[in-house]
Amino acid sequence: MSNIPETGRTPRVQIRLIIIQVLVFSLLLTLGGRLWYLQIRNGQEYEDEAKNNHVQQVVQPAVRGAILDARGVPLADNETRLVVSASRTDLTKMPDKGKAVLTRLAGVLGMKPQDVMDKVRLCDAKTPKPCWNGSPYQPIPVTDKATTQQALQIRERSEDFPGITADPTAVRRYTSPGKANTAQVLGYLSPVTDDEITKAKDTDSPYLRSDMVGRSGLERTYDKQLRGKAGVTRYEVDNLGRVIGQAQSDKAEPGSNIVTSIDARVQAVAEYELNHAMEEARKEFDKNTNENYKADAGAVVVMEAKTGRVVAMASLPNYDPNAWVGGISAKDYQALTGKDSNYPLLNRAIQGQAAPGSIFKVVSSAAAVRAGYSFNGSYPCPSSYSVGGQVFKNFESQGHGNITIGQALEVSCDTVYYGLAHDQWLKDGGMKPKKDAADWFYKTAHDFGLGSKTGIDLPSEVPGRVPDRQWKQRFWEANKDAWCKHGKKDGDYVEKIEYENCLEGNLMRAGDSVNYSIGQGDTLVTPVQMATIYSAISNGGTLYDPTVGKAVISADGKSVNEIKPKSHGKLPMSQATRDDIDEALAGVATRGTAAWRFGGWPQKQIPMHAKTGTAEVYGKQTTSWFATYTKDYSIVMTISQGGTGSGASGPAVRNIYDALYGLDDAGNQDLKRALLPEPQQALPRIQADGSIDAPKIEPYDPDSQKVPEKKTGEQQLAAANTDNRGGGRGRRD
Repeated sequence: MSNIPETGRTPRVQIRLIIIQVLVFSLLLTLGGRLWYLQIRNGQEYEDEAKNNHVQQVVQPAVRGAILDARGVPLADNETRLVVSASRTDLTKMPDKGKAVLTRLAGVLGMKPQDVMDKVRLCDAKTPKPCWNGSPYQPIPVTDKATTQQALQIRERSEDFPGITADPTAVRRYTSPGKANTAQVLGYLSPVTDDEITKAKDTDSPYLRSDMVGRSGLERTYDKQLRGKAGVTRYEVDNLGRVIGQAQSDKAEPGSNIVTSIDARVQAVAEYELNHAMEEARKEFDKNTNENYKADAGAVVVMEAKTGRVVAMASLPNYDPNAWVGGISAKDYQALTGKDSNYPLLNRAIQGQAAPGSIFKVVSSAAAVRAGYSFNGSYPCPSSYSVGGQVFKNFESQGHGNITIGQALEVSCDTVYYGLAHDQWLKDGGMKPKKDAADWFYKTAHDFGLGSKTGIDLPSEVPGRVPDRQWKQRFWEANKDAWCKHGKKDGDYVEKIEYENCLEGNLMRAGDSVNYSIGQGDTLVTPVQMATIYSAISNGGTLYDPTVGKAVISADGKSVNEIKPKSHGKLPMSQATRDDIDEALAGVATRGTAAWRFGGWPQKQIPMHAKTGTAEVYGKQTTSWFATYTKDYSIVMTISQGGTGSGASGPAVRNIYDALYGLDDAGNQDLKRALLPEPQQALPRIQADGSIDAPKIEPYDPDSQKVPEKKTGEQQLAAANTDNRGGGRGRRD
């Protein structure tokens, strides 16, 4: 037996008990703190999450608003189609997860079973499209092209198709009224992405997973107004996903309608005439390249001169926006975006950049006057101009003696502008510019709005380019290494240019300045920029933001918000200079380079003003430009690799004007045939139920429009010789 007394163990036992008590107390304190954190501190947050875990949403998409022309004719609306959808909730309850049902459905719809199954599978990071990226509780569309017979089979044999519905549903439709395609202006829709949902989560216009959103054109610009507000029904579900009750229901609110300034009739004429002009250009032989003109792309803008509103805007090649409805196929997507597609998704009226050629001379004329040269002074117009070891020529080496700036505009004399630009370059310090160099020719282009976006209400507009000293420095720094690596002093044309650019590409050379003065070299503009400029000359000098949207009208017709024209500045010229340029451009149409295209035009009743331009692009055929205006409209057309300005684009522009004003080839006006003798002022009439009156529109029939008598080949050649193409080594893009 131990001789240790019992009391000897007491202190150790007590210590252990104390330790145990402390541990228990600490655990209870920790547990209490955690319970306080969960129930008090973050209780509401977890309560909300718990509720969400047991509530699922089923969305009823809102009816998207229509896009209408200025008279109320639908350009994009909705049509009722039979949409076949599948419920994943029902399918997943089946032993085979619905495989047999989907296989039978594929047989009825004439689809491959795998294609149907792919459409109803849920999207995740590893699942390729097609797949469903919406709520798994939302009916998933399988096709929106079901026939009545297919829908009847599904509904009459409902026992064979559990979880499958076939219901009439509103689907987007691009109507092409009167064959007015208007594709690039309207844009298209596609499903919302997860990133877009996240970014819009805390905005005043959040997305739902079922939403279709605008990807380009007006569909994108006015997506918020067009989309409306989807209806949402919230169901209570258990942890197995079974519906146990309805929690709440919000009705869908249809989207607003967008009235545009587009006139579908004029749009159809513009599209037809642009396409016809390109087809005719491809029949013409190009002596410079010894092949026919390619005329591979083009654009035309018809704009109200006093407001900047766009009456028509066409771009070729184009596409059918209906190809995107219901999901675009891989084949169609490749056709629209592949290397050989020539990119029909581009709106070349706002995204097509090219050297403007002689239609730029209105800018150079204003710049010369700002620099101190008299508009009505006398300036030599020789057949060629030599500077920096280069010879720059007039077209066909034609000289005109001493003439004014106005006369230089009329006959498109390059050498007058060469001389003015060279003289100003010398005053600014030449290759060693003064610190206070005026750079009037470049500053004036910026003040005209070039090198900047016009602000048109269409997405992805490009700014063009004014190749001033600052741009040249940035461009040289970005490309110097490549130029120095590949350039050769005695190499081919490109290698020689790269060699020169390596040495002094950051400097404004004499050849750069004279070339720039006639819209060549590195200058880039868009058709909508030039239409804005020529509209401003017409209206007295106000530069308007071009607009396509004219009004937003609620679905019930009770709310009408008109989109007012906005100005972004004034032309940098006095009223006297504007009047001088205006008179000279009238001379272009009556006795200058465009006169042969306006034979019989009623100049006294509807004064016409025009400027032709033919820009040279290195490695390509010449770009055709034709810029015009009346008191009501400006029209600018361009055709890539199309030939001369008046030769390729001239007839088409004349035909558009004839259709607008209702003119025959003798200049007689018939207002009954006139599509739009003056700009549309009023909005379409709204009925009591919110619907909008829509007049019928017939397809454009060119045979019903009298066009100017065609000239003989000799007459065309003689007239074309007065059109400007310029010359010299520096004429390149």
